[in-house]
Amino acid sequence: MPQNAPMHTHHPVPGKDQIALLEPFERLDLDRIHLVSTGAQAERACAALAATSFWGFDTESRPTFAKGQESEGPHIVQLATLDAAWVFQLHDPECSDLVAELLTRPGVAKAGFGLGDDRKRIQHKLGVEATEVLELNTVLRQRGYRKDMGVKAAVAVLFNRRFIKSKKAATSNWSNPRLTEAQLVYAANDAFAAAHVFHALGLSR
Repeated sequence: MPQNAPMHTHHPVPGKDQIALLEPFERLDLDRIHLVSTGAQAERACAALAATSFWGFDTESRPTFAKGQESEGPHIVQLATLDAAWVFQLHDPECSDLVAELLTRPGVAKAGFGLGDDRKRIQHKLGVEATEVLELNTVLRQRGYRKDMGVKAAVAVLFNRRFIKSKKAATSNWSNPRLTEAQLVYAANDAFAAAHVFHALGLSR
């Protein structure tokens, strides 16, 4: 794929039926997913994440169902490298403070899909503006793909693979102190896939 496709170029994007026929994208298993809920765990996560210059990035918030109800999220922040992911819970103030430090760390790209709401919620909850955030939809649009492809279409286009997302996990209670294995796999792999898309687009330094 050309590094800088001209704006008038429009690349085809596979539809749901085409994507359904693809082999699954190889996701992270639990042995490479690290749940982070204390300050001490967050310090270890910071040390591990410091080795790379870009992270896949996403957040999860408990769904709101009542009209006009505002989200209290994010309840989870996910950061991933090309071979592991860290799922940060924000109940512990020490853990939250270190997440805020990670999200404002200079010289590190934080790449993901549909991050507009995530950034607003982070600013409201953690009191910081996440820096060097890269919206992968914007990069793909600049290269001739449709607006807001999302992670499923991006994985299909770049890797010829089907990215599996659980609707049940997506709408689960992310504020629960005890996350299920399904929640951990869902959250970690959103960030993990974003890291791989970033890398495949030739954006890593």
